[in-house]
Amino acid sequence: MCGIVGFTGTSQASHYLLQGLATLEYRGYDSAGVAVVSPSGNLHVVKCQGRVATLRERCDNANLVGTCGIGHTRWATHGAPADKNAHPHVDCTGRIAIVHNGIIENFEDLRRDLLAAGHEFKSETDSEVIVHLIEDAWNGPAKGDLAGAVRNAVARLEGSWAIAAVCSDDPGTVVVTRKGSPLVVASTDDGAYAASDVMPLSAITSHVTQLDDGDVAVLSPDGGVAITDAAGNPVHSPATLDIDWDASAATLGGYPDFMGKEIAEQPEAIERLLKERLGAHGIEMDELDMTDEELAQIDRIYIVGCGTSYHVGIIAKTLIEHWARVLVSVEYASEFNYADVLVTDHTLCLIITQSGETADTLSAARRLRGMGCKVFAITNVLGSSAARESDGTLYVQAGPEVAVASTKAYTAQMVASALVGLRLALANGSMSQAEVEKVYHELELVPDLMREVLSRSWQDKQAVPIFRDAPAALYLGRGTNSTTAYEGALKMKEIAYVHAEAYPAGEMKHGPIALIEPGFPVLAVVPADHVHDKTVSNVMESIARGARVVAVATDGDEKLAKLCDQVLWVPPMDEYLVPIVAVVHLQMLARYVAKAKGLDVDKPRNLAKSVTVE
Repeated sequence: MCGIVGFTGTSQASHYLLQGLATLEYRGYDSAGVAVVSPSGNLHVVKCQGRVATLRERCDNANLVGTCGIGHTRWATHGAPADKNAHPHVDCTGRIAIVHNGIIENFEDLRRDLLAAGHEFKSETDSEVIVHLIEDAWNGPAKGDLAGAVRNAVARLEGSWAIAAVCSDDPGTVVVTRKGSPLVVASTDDGAYAASDVMPLSAITSHVTQLDDGDVAVLSPDGGVAITDAAGNPVHSPATLDIDWDASAATLGGYPDFMGKEIAEQPEAIERLLKERLGAHGIEMDELDMTDEELAQIDRIYIVGCGTSYHVGIIAKTLIEHWARVLVSVEYASEFNYADVLVTDHTLCLIITQSGETADTLSAARRLRGMGCKVFAITNVLGSSAARESDGTLYVQAGPEVAVASTKAYTAQMVASALVGLRLALANGSMSQAEVEKVYHELELVPDLMREVLSRSWQDKQAVPIFRDAPAALYLGRGTNSTTAYEGALKMKEIAYVHAEAYPAGEMKHGPIALIEPGFPVLAVVPADHVHDKTVSNVMESIARGARVVAVATDGDEKLAKLCDQVLWVPPMDEYLVPIVAVVHLQMLARYVAKAKGLDVDKPRNLAKSVTVE
């Protein structure tokens, strides 16, 4: 979950380190820190609990000078957010510093052995064992070779890691390595760079190199990047990646926050995804890398995801089963990895992950691939682990999503799932070419339907008082729009800290109705669909018990409007499009409630964008 950066070159390291950490702060923001090696060979560490902005102030006061350094922004796993638990961590001699993203599973045993050997620990983290292991190797078998010391240390680790290390006795060198946690490096005329992902590097270069598990890279001030494998053998053709979006895409561009910007960018994101996807023979999806014959034989699909991506999976299940007539199971990745799995020779695994680095989802994909399944990924990040470990990848092309709460990736992933469903349906004969083309052209209407909803944001602002001071709320929907309720409730929980509970509306009578008392907020998704009248009945049951109801409804439904306190109107559309479009209202509502409470909508407490630990 944490973000790490490294630099060595001709300019002051602190500039890139602080800028890079600010860009990576969506990965965690409990604490932050940097370590810089001065020209005289002294190691200077500045770190603190809190945001990168606080770290920047401390660095300005410290007057850091040096062209080689590493940095870290933390999401706490072992050890509470505190100055002492902030990275970088330093060895007993004060010469070596490391930053780490991941989990060291055997840290307790290692810590006990290191304490017995005389090492002193200053933090409660699992990460600190790494720097002491490097210290031992530096003074022992590695004999002053930082890369060798890092390689020796990680050989004793169990778990996942991306690590960057510097040493005052080897000024100008940064050593990085990874296993299970993402890390990229880049070479430029002014030096060599490392980062957890491409975002901090997009303003510097359009070309990065990806490290494989076990690789160790030595970064040199002249821009050199020497990569070896776990055994120390040179890696001659490492994987490379061209960054295909402008760095300005990850800036606010006049918006007050990234969440607002990313909500507004959804129509354009979907237009990019749909562009040129309809060919003479149906949906163009070369990424799937399966023939029509192979697709036609698929008899079961596992869809695996976490959080918002899991909600996409529920929508995908509905669309695929309706169009392609293939049985679909949607699984929480964190639970799936410990469950029995039924696989045939014709089972497909579809993993959905915005970052492409979600640890639980990747573990599930590896498990199914090991059982002989084809694995197909829907993700937003080029060159992510999901893309590299799958048989095919459909990039949703939403562009960088900086706000922790996913918005544009969610809706783009739903459209991508629809494309997969259409591709399967045409391959197995469940839909004709004409039927597929009809649905595709309906999908092309989504961007303009979203723009219409975005123009109605004033309706969401009017509903804010109903939720702002409420300790809890109930979200209801039927059919596919029960999932819209799940996602809307998740957004309200994530950024507005309202305990929003989502239920299929018909299940309300089986427990949740006990929550309703006078003034209790209920959000009901009630579009003009085949279960409209049933959902209206549930709304009336809520009103009868004193609930204040906000409904998402189709234009013209005045009968429903008269029952409710507020209505968030959506234009008329085909039923299966409603979850893609209506959720925009619920995104805006959660954002407005959070802002009315004075909360940071981009960086909600306790969360991180990319969950890279299990």
